[in-house]
Amino acid sequence: MARRRYAVVGTGSRAERHVHAIAIEHTDTCELVAFADVNRTRMNVHNDRLAGLGVEPVPTYDAADFLKMLDEQRVDVVVVTTVDRHHDTYIVEALDAGRDVVTEKPMTTDVPSAGKILDAVHRNDGNVTVTFNYRYNPIHEKVRALLADGAVGEIGSVHFEWLLDTRHGADYFRRWHRDKANSGGLMVHKATHHFDLLNWWVGSVPETVYAHGRLFFYGEENGKRHDYADDDRFDIKLEQNDWLKKLYVDARHEDGYRRDQNPFEPGVSIEDDMSVLVRYANGANLTYHLTAYSPWEGYRLMVNGSKGRLELEVVENSWVSGQDPAVHGVNANPEQGWAKLSVQRLFEEREDIPLEYDRDGHSGADQRMVDALYGPPGQEDPLGRKATHYDGTLSLLTGFAANRSFETGEPVHVADVIDLR
Repeated sequence: MARRRYAVVGTGSRAERHVHAIAIEHTDTCELVAFADVNRTRMNVHNDRLAGLGVEPVPTYDAADFLKMLDEQRVDVVVVTTVDRHHDTYIVEALDAGRDVVTEKPMTTDVPSAGKILDAVHRNDGNVTVTFNYRYNPIHEKVRALLADGAVGEIGSVHFEWLLDTRHGADYFRRWHRDKANSGGLMVHKATHHFDLLNWWVGSVPETVYAHGRLFFYGEENGKRHDYADDDRFDIKLEQNDWLKKLYVDARHEDGYRRDQNPFEPGVSIEDDMSVLVRYANGANLTYHLTAYSPWEGYRLMVNGSKGRLELEVVENSWVSGQDPAVHGVNANPEQGWAKLSVQRLFEEREDIPLEYDRDGHSGADQRMVDALYGPPGQEDPLGRKATHYDGTLSLLTGFAANRSFETGEPVHVADVIDLR
């Protein structure tokens, strides 16, 4: 079987999982052939890591030479791990050049860009795969299977609360994500994960969205108001993590990008406290809340149905002991965590569902995802975990509509936001 030739555009920390899977773990089906980025130091850091693992360095290209790279290196698949607002550019150019695409979530950040991607998919034969690693979490797979098997009957309502602690949450306010033009805000960058899970679990698509969001905790004014502006407990020392130091501190001279901004400095244009109401096409109602300044990290899911109720609680870490500069999802934080899942059918006692909970790699989801993405073709996928451009768009609908509702204060009909054709 011929190996497919992969190029990675965007070589920040998010690229590392893909690079390792392609160049180290799945060399029987994949071949890494090139990097593209605006920052040559970061590409060199990835090549140095490959060399340390016994892999030949790959050619590096300035991002402006993206199309040249595709032709010179005979690329079959482009992996997009850039800043979110640039995703659409590389997805569309790759599709128009006859290549397939694997893109990090969110697929893009705004309605016009989503439209460009949909148009490109329709006029080309290439495929777009969106990397929703949360679908590959065994706990989320268990919820999907239970609901699909009718454990609670017809779904009437869902409550989903997601809490980012002051280590993980603050990180979005240090980086490029803090500018909504770059990320679409947490309703797009972060919540696209959650809305994808909800679409997958509920088995439907959003129709109407009403939302309220504000910047309550982070930002210059709030830092002064809550007396956190000069609190060193929010400092992150990238120099303590050799990988992040090489990627960001040592690369800063090229583009001036700071990975370690103060979350209470000026320039924050995203929200940190968001409430959303959603009506799905199948009649189910959702209440969702995202908090980015919690003392502990995790989430709670409650699903009410015609035959009972499902409850899930996941505590990823029970408190924050410091601003450890670990890569989220790769290194488990040192604090305690656990997961609990139960189903209680009408007129019956609660049934606790056994779970195996692993705090590394999103409970093993990251590894399972790259094995599915880069391993042998034709793997069975009975739960429909592999996400297409259509799933990627559906995951954005609630966030796009919520952002519009933030601005207008009115409910938003999803059909008025984007035409899914």
